[in-house]
Amino acid sequence: MKVIVLLSLLVSSVVAQDGYAALNGGTTGGAGGTTTTVSAAAAFQTAIKSNTPKVVFLKGPISLSSQASIGNNTSIIGVGTTGIINGGGLRTVGTSNVIIRNLVINKVKGNDAITVQKAHNIWIDHNEFFSDTDHGFDFYDGQVDLTHACDFITVSWNFFHDHFKCSLIGHDPGNSKEDTGKFHITYHHNHWNNIHTRTPAMRFAHVHSFNNLFENVVSQGIHSRSFAQVLIEGNVFVNTTEPGESIVFTLNEIQRLTNLQCLHTGDFEPDGFANFGAASDFGTGRNNITATGNFTSVPYTYTLTPLTSVRSTVTSGAGVGKI
Repeated sequence: MKVIVLLSLLVSSVVAQDGYAALNGGTTGGAGGTTTTVSAAAAFQTAIKSNTPKVVFLKGPISLSSQASIGNNTSIIGVGTTGIINGGGLRTVGTSNVIIRNLVINKVKGNDAITVQKAHNIWIDHNEFFSDTDHGFDFYDGQVDLTHACDFITVSWNFFHDHFKCSLIGHDPGNSKEDTGKFHITYHHNHWNNIHTRTPAMRFAHVHSFNNLFENVVSQGIHSRSFAQVLIEGNVFVNTTEPGESIVFTLNEIQRLTNLQCLHTGDFEPDGFANFGAASDFGTGRNNITATGNFTSVPYTYTLTPLTSVRSTVTSGAGVGKI
């Protein structure tokens, strides 16, 4: 009886997404479809790959050796704090209407914890992502990477920690033909701690970043480049970035590294744009904004957590076991 009550509560909660994922018809995942609880890796991979509406509950932990592919109209929800995926991640490519909640995905070698490509209406909520910083910058890949013209995505209430490169939007500055006009993405109430870069880094995007908590961001904070636009509101930054780096910056990567007198052999990449809406707390860090752009409002309603409450609200509310 207790299990049935728990699952029914989780199913009823999956339609409460907000931000850009709530537009374009909304993101309902597998609501109204079949419901399955799985505890083994093979069963999990099979359960999530079809395109028929389905809610898949993961009662782990499980281990994956590669990324598991997600089909359309899917909700994946961890049960309590047991929805743990070790070593492998999730991949949703060319899909729509996908919800990923309450999972712990960790130490994914050679791939992202979550890869989203050519997909729309995706909600990534109340998950935890981590690896370690004992290995090199490229030993692990991204935690949540959104590339190839994704659109209408919300990334909310996640705990990102102990990782080098966290979240990339737009894989290449030469992909403007496919990406321009896409990448409407909301990041809100996420907790980033001991992250080196990409919180997020973005190209060709419209990103609304509000009420996030950034602690111990080592190298780069929010990075807008290749004509991306970001609206930043009500965020809190604590002990962020090394000397010479920036919390929020719009310089292209080559210019940034040139300023730091670092060697770089890549191609030219244009600057991005950034606007500040409701006040943020930047702590002792600095910003380097070369262009502000025209992205000053979003086409959805949202409620800002008061700035003085962001740190406590996000610390207590982000991550698994809290939906």
